[in-house]
Amino acid sequence: MGKIFLSVVIPSYNERANLQKGVLDKVEHYLSNQKYSWEVIVVDDGSTDGSVDFVEEFSKENPHFKLIKNNHLGKAGAVTRGMLEAVGEYILFTDTDQATPIEEINKLLPYFNKGFDIVIGSRSSQRRGAPWTRLVMAKGMVILRTIIVGISGISDTQCGFKAFRHDVARKLFEKINKINKGFSEISGSRVSAGFDVELLYLAQRMKYKIKEVPVNWLYVETRRVSPLKDSIDGLIDLIKIKINSIKGIYG
Repeated sequence: MGKIFLSVVIPSYNERANLQKGVLDKVEHYLSNQKYSWEVIVVDDGSTDGSVDFVEEFSKENPHFKLIKNNHLGKAGAVTRGMLEAVGEYILFTDTDQATPIEEINKLLPYFNKGFDIVIGSRSSQRRGAPWTRLVMAKGMVILRTIIVGISGISDTQCGFKAFRHDVARKLFEKINKINKGFSEISGSRVSAGFDVELLYLAQRMKYKIKEVPVNWLYVETRRVSPLKDSIDGLIDLIKIKINSIKGIYG
């Protein structure tokens, strides 16, 4: 395959419904029309709904796609595994539902030539279709992460569309993996704000240059979001990050 320009990492947990809608076909169609070389790594997070079989079959027919079978460690563990195995000069992680379409990568890539190490998508200007509960959660997270963690200069830490230089991704995710001790197996689904906040907080501590870029985003309904439970989990994660910071774990 030769040297890869762009790696795309897609974490997947019980996403058969989205997969059957053709999300991987859309990703393949867009990337196959680009002039650069690419790979897509789908990291299955211990799915039980037949997702693995679907991606396996798709990968057989599309050699630029690769399936990694992970234990059920949650999105953070799946993303980290994929980022550490990606070989592209630039590495993007994005959600299976493609709420931010893959073509939005064209808005991010130019900033690497301007000296940025990490370029992240931002939904702050528009969150089309999102219910009021999600909007309240988002505003609450901004306030809490500012007060508790102290992340500065980033309006949207939670958009699942983030790109990194290869060497930056390697150093950052190796450290995240070490801090979280390889991540632990979980039961059920869990949507947590902690991973993205910790990732960007650590990146700022490591003095990486981060650029936030507005991207198109459309809310996709999911049964995994529980406003009360996810908000409580997010608060607990922020407190853990603060405690780790006080202990000097982030360096």
